[in-house]
Amino acid sequence: MTWGIKTTRCLLRRVIYVAMRSCYRLSVHGQGHVPKRGAALVVCNHVSFMDALVLGGGSPRPLRFVMDQPIFESRWLKWWFQLVGAIPIESERHSPGALRRTLDEVSKALREGDIVMVFPEGRLTPDGDIHTFRRGLETILARDNVPVIPAGLAGLWGSWTSHYGGKALKKWPSRFRAPVSLHFGPPILVHEVEGVALRRFLEQRVRALKAAGDSEIARCQPRQQD
Repeated sequence: MTWGIKTTRCLLRRVIYVAMRSCYRLSVHGQGHVPKRGAALVVCNHVSFMDALVLGGGSPRPLRFVMDQPIFESRWLKWWFQLVGAIPIESERHSPGALRRTLDEVSKALREGDIVMVFPEGRLTPDGDIHTFRRGLETILARDNVPVIPAGLAGLWGSWTSHYGGKALKKWPSRFRAPVSLHFGPPILVHEVEGVALRRFLEQRVRALKAAGDSEIARCQPRQQD
């Protein structure tokens, strides 16, 4: 990554953080777990179409997101996705060899010392819960043995950009400045995980971080009168 691109992405991260703090009562915990330099993989639960912005703003370093090709190719937003270094992924059914191309791009980013962010569920949650992490996560880590930073996101289920109450983006916004909590966990080294499948282990960590965020938000809610 050239110095100019790196500087631009750092500035954009600050702008995104300010924007997210304006939209939500955002609290971020564990930023110190994100390495100050060098490659890492961040994994998080996927709640809404705002997740990438909340994570991108909350991280102390710019994140490069793996995202669906159709969204990446958006007529109005493709320039933005390219600017922040998003990495598109498309199904093998629609484009043979697409997965390998994405894995190659992820490897290139990691070997250049970037932090790559993936949503291992592969889709927005349909019910607010965390669903099974897919095998692609282990494929990435088999190619590039980098630290994994688990993250848990809470508070966005119920927004118009989630599938709460109907398909995301098909409803009118019904709330503003909702409490949102983002927790980063300690780095996990692949060789330290024993006795359980790696993706299951990471899923458990993300669940625990999301639960911490849910508890924090519950404490912020006004108590109902008897």
